[in-house]
Amino acid sequence: MIREFKKFIARGNVLDLAVGVIVGGAFSSIVTSLVNNIFTPIIGLVLGGVDFSNLAITFRDTKIMYGAFIQSVIDFLIVAFCLFLVVKFVNTVTNKKVEKSEEKKIAKSAELIVLEEIKDILKNDISSK
Repeated sequence: MIREFKKFIARGNVLDLAVGVIVGGAFSSIVTSLVNNIFTPIIGLVLGGVDFSNLAITFRDTKIMYGAFIQSVIDFLIVAFCLFLVVKFVNTVTNKKVEKSEEKKIAKSAELIVLEEIKDILKNDISSK
């Protein structure tokens, strides 16, 4: 079991996952700051100075903080949109690299073309004898 764990750790996927989680946490704090400090005040101004984080309904002794929920939904939408943009950018870059490598495979050099012609000529000479 220890050998399997060492093999699992050594594969690299765990390291990639750990880096992704750490970067995701840092990215999340940036997005949360963006939402709390920029977007929420702007939305509050548009809606007449409403501060989402303080919106609540009091029902008996319970305070229902629906403003915090709205804030969380906005956070989620912004994070999802940012991740969409990152994935789209990575896919675009990856597809361009694939297209360039395919173009390199398709484009033959002049020397290769001449060698193929010589090969065909030799093949025809051998088969005609």
